[in-house]
Amino acid sequence: MAGLLVLAVLLVVGGRLAWSWLNPLGERSIDRSQPVLLQSIKDMSRFQAATGTFQVVVDLEKDANFLPDAVKGTRTLFVGAGGVDAYVDFSAVAADGVTVSQDRTEATIRLPRAQLEKPNLDNSRSYVFAQQRGLLDRVQDFLSGSPGDQRELYLLAEKKITEAAVSSDLRARADANTKAMLTGMLKSLGFSKVTVKFTDEA
Repeated sequence: MAGLLVLAVLLVVGGRLAWSWLNPLGERSIDRSQPVLLQSIKDMSRFQAATGTFQVVVDLEKDANFLPDAVKGTRTLFVGAGGVDAYVDFSAVAADGVTVSQDRTEATIRLPRAQLEKPNLDNSRSYVFAQQRGLLDRVQDFLSGSPGDQRELYLLAEKKITEAAVSSDLRARADANTKAMLTGMLKSLGFSKVTVKFTDEA
């Protein structure tokens, strides 16, 4: 009996090892991507002065005119998360935008106001967390070559985050940070008085 038990254990272990080694139903990933192509290089001449982090829940519903939602219609709840950068473009400073006193103790700089970059959605934190689909939509997604296209959801999330960034104090924070950075830098270079103004200020 002891010998039979040992033999049975060996057969089970051997079978598991053989299955994991052969694994006829297993999958493997092969990366056949082409080399990355460098398309352009641009010199940066701006100061990234602030970054805002935003999150929005997109509730997108599509209904058919004459059919109930159970037959035709979708409703998707999508979490969009990402950041918006606020920057000051130093390349837009006018030729007379920087003035220095004769004794090189005072400096005045006139800058353009901060601008906002387009939102940069974080794919690892943006996802669909609920979706309802009618019967016809399920059949259409099953037959489609690219079911569950989320491009519209991402675009809508970007639009809402842009609107939130515009109405926030992100640009004002970027203006203040730019002023503080330039003031500290020029004072460290020996200027005793530094004035930073924006082009729309008197």
